[in-house]
Amino acid sequence: MSERNALRADFVRRAGWGDAAERLLAGDASFRKYFRLTRPAPQGAVGQAVVMDAPPPQEDVAPFVRIARHLRALGISAPEILAEDTAHGFLLIEDLGDDTYARVLARGGDEGELYRLATDVLLVLHHAGPRALLPGLGAYTGEALIEAAMLLPEWYLPAATGHEAPAGELDAYRDAWRRCLAALPAMADTLLLRDYHQDNLLLLPARPGVRACGVLDFQDAQQGHPSYDLVSLVEDARRDVSPAVQRACFDRYVSEAGLDRADFATGFALMAAQRHARVIGVFVRLLKRDRKPVYLHHLPRVWRLFEQALRHDALQPLRAWVDRLLPPATRRFGAP
Repeated sequence: MSERNALRADFVRRAGWGDAAERLLAGDASFRKYFRLTRPAPQGAVGQAVVMDAPPPQEDVAPFVRIARHLRALGISAPEILAEDTAHGFLLIEDLGDDTYARVLARGGDEGELYRLATDVLLVLHHAGPRALLPGLGAYTGEALIEAAMLLPEWYLPAATGHEAPAGELDAYRDAWRRCLAALPAMADTLLLRDYHQDNLLLLPARPGVRACGVLDFQDAQQGHPSYDLVSLVEDARRDVSPAVQRACFDRYVSEAGLDRADFATGFALMAAQRHARVIGVFVRLLKRDRKPVYLHHLPRVWRLFEQALRHDALQPLRAWVDRLLPPATRRFGAP
């Protein structure tokens, strides 16, 4: 047994689940792994739980614990924390089941209803106002957005063109982003879960209202523009969401939040361009650095979404940079 496996077994025993059977449930693009524990349970007792194995120093489970408890206090179905060992990177969390949106949709689930429910979760955060934010929460705004978007010229561009960005073009890219973000209409920040999409949402039909939507993978939560998570939801890098559902979610959010439609649309386009630029770079970094090619087949979709966002007038400076440095012929990297 490896040292890591021995540490996990000890944590499970100390948490009172030493008699449970364990099986690998999932891994993701990070260093985290998840294991399902199953044991016979007396009537009314919990028979399943999930172990998050997030080895330090690469991972830190403390933000997950903090955000999970905060979301639950706001009435959102994040997993309950059953036991924790933050020093060694282990959590025992509530098992929310296997019905991710991805699986439910694959079985023919109602796309419109699922996405409406997920939009309503975001509206809970919006209506919570300042209560949705936590002290010390990082701001995903301004230079932080730009720095994250640097993954496009730093990772995608060399892979697609065979050379690094020419001298001065990284600064020109940053400057283009600053000019674009200067057009962002003022709007109150909300809590951003950051990876709000079909693989991190679960259908929990036995729960009432918005609690029927379970949420996962929110440990990187920050605060920022309220459109960001809606972009993540309806412009999913891994799935084509129908245009009708995209419009319905956009309209519902704007209407229920009482926002100016044109201002929100500008923010939506800017957040979409930033997210897609970052994701394009992330997928190539996963290939080149982490030897994980599985995400490459999504690149054509993300490029379509990126190009769509770049059509907005507020994105003209960035559109000019992309057209100059990454013309259409270079946007085929990873395409079948």
